[in-house]
Amino acid sequence: MISPCKSLERPAGRHDLVFVNPQGWRAMLDPHGDLARDPLVLYWAELGWPTIRRRALPSETDGLALGLPLPPSAGKKRLSFLAGLDDVVAVARPPSLREAYASAPPCWRPTLDRLEELALRHSAPARVFGSLAWESMTGLDYVTASSDLDLLFETRPETDLDRLVADLAAIETEAPMRLDGELMRADGAAVNWREFSAGASELLVKCIDGATLLDRDRFISGAPRS
Repeated sequence: MISPCKSLERPAGRHDLVFVNPQGWRAMLDPHGDLARDPLVLYWAELGWPTIRRRALPSETDGLALGLPLPPSAGKKRLSFLAGLDDVVAVARPPSLREAYASAPPCWRPTLDRLEELALRHSAPARVFGSLAWESMTGLDYVTASSDLDLLFETRPETDLDRLVADLAAIETEAPMRLDGELMRADGAAVNWREFSAGASELLVKCIDGATLLDRDRFISGAPRS
């Protein structure tokens, strides 16, 4: 389902999936005491399931900052790790809409079909993160009746972002779930689609190394964060 690339082919960015070798898992778990004996976490490490790239804390100067969200049955805990760069074996983008389709609740699937058509029409490939992504990758029960659908649209310079978010808002009016997510440029800079849709003159732009306000037109034009 997921197509990892070797860890040295490109650095891991926001929402990227990071695969760690067994030695790396042991090193990540050792400082966490009881986690090293948690059956689900041990099962996760044994199967080599991915973690997710997260923003590093100021104190985390060495290694790669990773996260692991456990399912509701495990208390929805959000685990944080630091991995050695040599222990990262592969990096992958989040699942595409099509890859996650079979794991979605049946009542979600007509909306996923419409979103897939929207993504193709706007040449903005759509991926999922959050609960549906993790359920599709693990088979564990992440999606609940109150879950949002977290979307990541990979935009291009020629993408008409205003038209894209207008069409997305129209789909949400008939969707059985809330549509959340981001518009992400090729350089990894991303904004929340709702904030963009609201028409604010300045947008909160997120990257792996932080967040800053950027003029709306500058974000559309592809200008770097100041």
